Amino acid sequence: MTGAERPRLLVVGGCGGLVGRAVLEEFAQDWSIRSLHRHPVPAETRAGVEWIAGDAATIDDWNPLLNGVDTVVNLAWYRNGSERRFRRLAEGLLRSLRASESVGVRRWVQISVPEAPVALETRLPYLVWKRVVDRALIDSALPYVVVRPTMLFGPQDKLLTVMLRTMARYHRFPMFGDGDYHVSPISVRDLARIVRREANGSERHVVPAGGPKRWVYRDLTDRLFAAIGRPPRYFRLSPRGSVRLARLLETFGSDLLYAYEVEWLLSDRLGLAPYAGLDRPLEPVEAFLDAEGARYRRAPSGR
Repeated sequence: MTGAERPRLLVVGGCGGLVGRAVLEEFAQDWSIRSLHRHPVPAETRAGVEWIAGDAATIDDWNPLLNGVDTVVNLAWYRNGSERRFRRLAEGLLRSLRASESVGVRRWVQISVPEAPVALETRLPYLVWKRVVDRALIDSALPYVVVRPTMLFGPQDKLLTVMLRTMARYHRFPMFGDGDYHVSPISVRDLARIVRREANGSERHVVPAGGPKRWVYRDLTDRLFAAIGRPPRYFRLSPRGSVRLARLLETFGSDLLYAYEVEWLLSDRLGLAPYAGLDRPLEPVEAFLDAEGARYRRAPSGR
């Protein structure tokens, strides 16, 4: 297949982050990729990606970026920030949706997030403006899919690898509440495969995406300790104390954990059912934990 025959993908938000790297790996061999973000990414250069320097929040005229584009995958969002920051990005993405309709983009893939407690959905700018974009896409004339993955894992992720490192360093870990809520970790590589499958589809729908196993959170953290060769040891916090701890960390400028993430976890809304329809099984998290945990595992005692 020549470059001219390849379908063209526009990745809004670029291929430098956790999901973007997986999307790049999944699509680079047989798609032409155009990537919109602010700073160059070496992996994109090596893969022959067309980089467009820009910020989705500030682009007024999206038409030149969408020229020749078959499919848009939107990865652009922030993990934290002010109401104004989220509003400006949402407004930029709404402009991109209108332009996509006018030029006839074949498919729009929006990477979103699972449902959250009503209090977060109605007052947290992260979610309020995310849902504005979700709804605008659903209400548009575009062929679309909104993919809502739960807890993602993969190399250099911001969650499970950080948890492993914390356990290895301090030999203890906070347990938020009783730990009886659920999570369904899904590999970022599987998410990229889902994006590819849905990009080639035609159904207009919202797709929850969980991993192959629905874990009780406490069992998952026990398994993380096992991956580094240590017995599980916790300092236990009430739900209210858990949120307070996260807010304290935020006050000191930490981005390890945000209060809304703790509230979301405690709400027991992250144990999504496995995504069905891929050509091979979803990756279990255990193999990833063992591979990542090996670097922290205690040497066996003895001789």
